[in-house]
Amino acid sequence: MTVATRFDFHRPAAVGEAVRLLAEHPEAVPVAGGTDLMVAVNYRHTRPEAMLDLTGLAELREWTDEGPAIRIGSGVPYARITAELATVLPGLAAAARTVGSPQIRNRGTLGGNLATASPAGDGHPPLLATGATVELTSTGGVRTVPIGEFYLGPKRSALRPGELVTAVTVPKAAGPQQFLKVGTRNAMVIAVCSFALALDLDARRLGTGIGSAGPVPLTAPDAEAIDLPWADPGRLDDTLAAEFGRRVAAAARPIDDVRGTAAYRRHALAVCAARALRRVWTAAHDRSPR
Repeated sequence: MTVATRFDFHRPAAVGEAVRLLAEHPEAVPVAGGTDLMVAVNYRHTRPEAMLDLTGLAELREWTDEGPAIRIGSGVPYARITAELATVLPGLAAAARTVGSPQIRNRGTLGGNLATASPAGDGHPPLLATGATVELTSTGGVRTVPIGEFYLGPKRSALRPGELVTAVTVPKAAGPQQFLKVGTRNAMVIAVCSFALALDLDARRLGTGIGSAGPVPLTAPDAEAIDLPWADPGRLDDTLAAEFGRRVAAAARPIDDVRGTAAYRRHALAVCAARALRRVWTAAHDRSPR
């Protein structure tokens, strides 16, 4: 005879209640879109003793304009990021468009991407490129973590027991942005590698983000420090773009796996980075009539 296993399902109505329940029931697994968790459950890779349903928390499903930045609630789905934030966060919106299928984009959330902390998550590179901050809430209060300090290892993050990802604050674009993703097909695919680039015209600065090419999402500081011809934009040529791509590839720490070899990932990143640099530079400096 099969004995039924106890399973608890908690459905809070506010963030305060959610973190209280999480403190009282540390075995509970938070779930919003469920696009990662339920796959693991269906394949019997995990069997949670309890779930904490976050879908009833309206405050997590809203974004607000904070002046120089946008605060995105952790329950805002990718489809809304694409539809509502493309003009102010073009890099993140471009990444959101590549996530799964329309059904996944309607359910999946940026907060879930952060909580899972997979190196292949599509949302991570543009967050790194723009210098986002992650808001974590517990019964002890709210703390913020710079995105560069959030990722600790494959599917490991700075999220502590009893904390929920409640929001991410992303600076508004200060110039053109790009996101490029390499996969075995054009949709419904986990990235072989991905790259995000943000150009800040006023600060004369580049921001980078590398996905699916290391144990954690990465930046490429040496590439960001490349000497660009800010005073004479027409001097950016293929040689300089290729050097930028080489520096990005050198910053990656890829492995061989079923999706691709380390060598291919480095090559693809070099191509993507050079292409992204040419695109943002042209968008920023092209004065031709439209």
